[in-house]
Amino acid sequence: MAKAKKNTKLNSNQLATLNKKIKERNRLIDNINGQLSQLDSQISLMNDSISRIQTRRRSLQDDYAATVRSLYREYNNVDKWVLLFDSPSYNKALLRTKYFKKYNSYRLRQSSAIRDCEKQLQSVNDELQRQKSEQSSLLTQETRQRDQLTKEQRQKEASVKQSKANEKQLSQQLSKKEEQRRKLQKQIQKLIDEEVRKAAASKTASKGGAKSTASSKTSTGSKSTTTTVTDKTSAAEDALSNDFASNKGKLAWPVAYTSITRNYGLYTHESGGQNMNNGIDMLTVQGTNVYAVFKGTVSRVFTCPNGTTGVIIRHGDYMTVYCNLASVSVKQGQSVTTRAVIGIVASDDAGHGEFSFQLWNGRESQNPRSWLR
Repeated sequence: MAKAKKNTKLNSNQLATLNKKIKERNRLIDNINGQLSQLDSQISLMNDSISRIQTRRRSLQDDYAATVRSLYREYNNVDKWVLLFDSPSYNKALLRTKYFKKYNSYRLRQSSAIRDCEKQLQSVNDELQRQKSEQSSLLTQETRQRDQLTKEQRQKEASVKQSKANEKQLSQQLSKKEEQRRKLQKQIQKLIDEEVRKAAASKTASKGGAKSTASSKTSTGSKSTTTTVTDKTSAAEDALSNDFASNKGKLAWPVAYTSITRNYGLYTHESGGQNMNNGIDMLTVQGTNVYAVFKGTVSRVFTCPNGTTGVIIRHGDYMTVYCNLASVSVKQGQSVTTRAVIGIVASDDAGHGEFSFQLWNGRESQNPRSWLR
């Protein structure tokens, strides 16, 4: 569950980074579009200026051509010397000569200036076109990168959606598993209570039988004492209890495990809430054997809430519980020795199994770590 949440958080962070990059890319594209729009406006104005200058130049050319044609038509009829000598005075003739020269020079300068201005405007227009071409190329590149980021964004959104779906599914599975654990704890508690009541009833019956036997012997006047079967059973149970208690901290582990998944005590589970674990849970590999930690008698073989099998072995007043077994090799009422194989741990599709072990002294659950070596 923690890994699923980590993956969802990682994908969400990556998606946020992509969104930020896309936002920055869109801002840059908007800026480029603004620059292109400004360049288009400048180019449009420049084209208008060039068009006006060209119109003016054509007008001057037309005027100049008309003047040349008029002079050419009058070339044989009008002599410039006649125009000069026809002047009323020498000063006016001189002024006429200067005027003709200045007019001709003015026309030439004006035409040349118009051509130079047109060239300059055309040069500026070419530069604007070059800038526009560069901006358009940059826009194409940025748009391509934005499209790639958008594609990655869609993929990451799908990944985040899938991660959340997996997280939700895993959360549901964990909730179901925790519910099965709660039911298992209640089931074991109920079975332990029944075993304690049964043991108490057996001891009561044993004491009652002993008193009856003693009374019978007294009435017949016999001085001999008789040890009943129930007395022997009770004594054996007490001896087994004492023997088991003397091995505290020396018991061998019931399975070969790869890791401890949950220790004894109250814990907060990932699906929410708190549960009490009355034993210790271990992760194992497929086909791992389960061993009895001490000699005793199989008092219960039961079905766990998840469909696997559980076994309770009595060791006098003490009981050990083995849960999540795929199969068992013992039956109720059977005596077992220390390290006897009682079954195999159930495994999932990946070949992993979680084995649960509990140890009780009467109705009081014990921390198995205190008893195992």
